[in-house]
Amino acid sequence: MAYTYQYPRPAVTTDAIVLTQKENQLHLLLIQRGIEPFKGMWGFPGGFVNMDEPLEIACARELEEETGLKNIDLEQFITAGAVNRDPRHRTISIVYWGIALPNQKVQAGDDAAKAQWFPIHALPELAFDHQKIIDQFKEKIVPSLF
Repeated sequence: MAYTYQYPRPAVTTDAIVLTQKENQLHLLLIQRGIEPFKGMWGFPGGFVNMDEPLEIACARELEEETGLKNIDLEQFITAGAVNRDPRHRTISIVYWGIALPNQKVQAGDDAAKAQWFPIHALPELAFDHQKIIDQFKEKIVPSLF
């Protein structure tokens, strides 16, 4: 299918907030970015949606490519669309969340340099607007978990 448009369009991404319970604490899965922008910083697993894939499939694909996790039930949380959230261009992200079993191992892949679990209340500095998103998540979703 060929597309021709007169007007610029935003890019669409998905991001995954994945949690697990470890050592009686809630942990968040983050990836260390292996590419710019924000190379070396931590953020949610995620990436660009392909033209022919549903959003939830794109999120599951990116999660598996960057962390090795699969078969995680993902639920849509919010849409992040601040104008300057990505320094490359206008990017809108549909953010999903899910829960992994405590014993699930993660391994970085694709453009992620590392994949690691962090206690949700002791996170490193996050790339993009991911701190703002996780703050909203902690306020709206976390109190009802576990």
